[in-house]
Parts: sequence; C-alpha cells; structure tokens
Amino acid sequence: MKRLLFTGLFVLLLAAGFAQKPYKVMFYNFENLFDTINDPDVLDEEFTPEGPKKWNSVKYERKLGNLERVLFDIAAIDRDYPIVIGVSEIENRSVMEDVAARPKLAPAHYSIVHYDSPDARGVDVGFFYRPDVFQLEGSAPIPYTLESDPDFKTRDIVTMWGTIDGAPFYFMVAHWPSRLGGKEASAYKRMRAAEIMRHAADSVLQLNPQTRVVMMGDFNDDATDDSITEVLGAKGDIRKLESGDYYNPFINVLKAGYGTLAYQDMWNLFDNVVVSANLATGADGGWRIVKASPKARFYGNIFKRNYMIQQEGQYKGYPLRTFVGNNFQGGFSDHFPVYICIEK
Repeated sequence: MKRLLFTGLFVLLLAAGFAQKPYKVMFYNFENLFDTINDPDVLDEEFTPEGPKKWNSVKYERKLGNLERVLFDIAAIDRDYPIVIGVSEIENRSVMEDVAARPKLAPAHYSIVHYDSPDARGVDVGFFYRPDVFQLEGSAPIPYTLESDPDFKTRDIVTMWGTIDGAPFYFMVAHWPSRLGGKEASAYKRMRAAEIMRHAADSVLQLNPQTRVVMMGDFNDDATDDSITEVLGAKGDIRKLESGDYYNPFINVLKAGYGTLAYQDMWNLFDNVVVSANLATGADGGWRIVKASPKARFYGNIFKRNYMIQQEGQYKGYPLRTFVGNNFQGGFSDHFPVYICIEK
C-alpha cells in the first residue's frame, strides 16, 4: 500500500513539474506614450519640452518606469511574462523599444511589430511578442478606409501571424476611431473599423479553419455595443458558440459592472480581446481560453492595483493617468490593461 501511495504521489509531482502554465495574451492602452522629439510630420508638439505639457526626459522616464511596473506585475501573477502584448497610443517604434529594454522587462526578450500609421497625431498600435513562444511568420498593417469620407485618417489595424507550438495564430490590434462629436454621431466610423477586422478574420479562417484568431484593442465602444456584438459578431456566451463565431469574454465582465476607464462617474469597457470559436472552446482538441485561476469568475481579466488608481480628489477611483489637462499626475494610463489566458 505504501509503495502504491508513493508511486501515485511521484506521478502527480512529475505531472505537475511538466504541466505547462497558461499563457497570457494582453492589451494595454499606453495613453500618449510620446518621445520628447518634435516630429514635423505629425501633430506631436503638445508632447515636447516647449509644448503646453512641458514633456521632457524626466517625465518620459517616469512614464516608462510606470509602464514597466504594471507589465512586470502582470508577469508576476504566475511568474511568466505575457506572450503577446498589444498596445495603443504609442508614437513610434522607438518608444516601444524603450519599454522593452526596461530592466524588469528585458528578460522577456520582447520583439516588436510596429507600423507608422496616418493618424494626425502620430499615434500607432503595435505588438510586443515573445519569440521563444510565438514564432512570427509575417505581419502587415491593414489601412482604415471610409468610403463616405475618404480623407478621414486614423490608426491602421496591425496584424501578425505565426505559430505557437506548431499551431497557427493570427493576431490583430486596433484603436478604433474616437467618440469625438458624440457616441451616436461617430458610431459609423467604429462600425467600419469592426467591418474591416471581421472581414480580415473571416478571410484568414476561410483559408485555414485551424487558425486561432485573436482580435484586441481599444475599440472606443463598450463590449456590448453593436459595433462589437453585431458587426464584429462577438458573442458573450461561450456555451452557444458555433464554428466561425467569435467570443468576447469581456461582455460578461462589463455586465457585472466592471470597466477599464471612467468618464463622468460611469465605467466603460472599451478594451477588448476577442477570439475565434476554435480558440474559445478548444473544439479541435488544441488551444483554448481558460480562466486565470480556479476562483476567477470570468475568462476576461482586468488588471488593476491600488497604485494604478486615483486615491483622492474629483477623479478618486479612476485610473491614475499621466496628465489631467496639462497638469502632470505622474500616473500610468487612463485605461486599465486587460488580458486572457490560453492553454493547450
């Protein structure tokens, strides 16, 4: 009997030793991560030493240190760096390189996918990824087009594709047009962004149904808005997914009263990670989305710590941002980051 118990315990310990941790895939709006150099081709004068925000190397270093702290604390959840980090509101590749080179993030050896977009302020989207896990095969920007207003310019949708442990993955990151002019008046612009992403995702799955698609970004719409649920086609009930569907775990997070940014004392959840049905359910016997811990209520996770939250004043309880107007707050971002976990 003792020998059987010992053998059983040994097998369990061996299995635990070889068990693979779930991988984290995340998105974070960096909130105006600009360098301090005036680029004559974009409207970045606000974030220069001579501009109204007096943006200088001291403030820039503070911002980098803050982002490093958040990303490292996310890694510390399970002592493993996220394998893919989609980001928005970055001025150029150089600022992404500065983030990746921070001492606490350097061990992840992040590679970067970035393209300059036609956004007037020069802000882009991009990816950090771990080449030890995700083997990149290619990347490309998808331009945003609007037939009714061909002169309208905004961020491209950045895509990258490759494999994780031999399985094909296709990642997309976007920062949809803002609500400038009002939510309803500007909704058609975000509807168009959703249409572009959905078309790209469908095309990839048509070519290879085994591809796991991950769409992420600051959509400037809530997880339950029509642009996401109707046009992008993201569903909130993982039990009702069919082949070709898309799943947004943040729909249930929003319905439970949680958000990633606050405005006029109301919480919104603009930051989303949407996955194809085959990744949501693991129906093909491969990769699937999982909860971050046995106690987790949702498949979608919002990361926040007290140090990331405004502790006093008019915006108490909001994300602690870098600036309020032109007043430097020394904060992190006006958005909380979000992430999902996947495992094989």
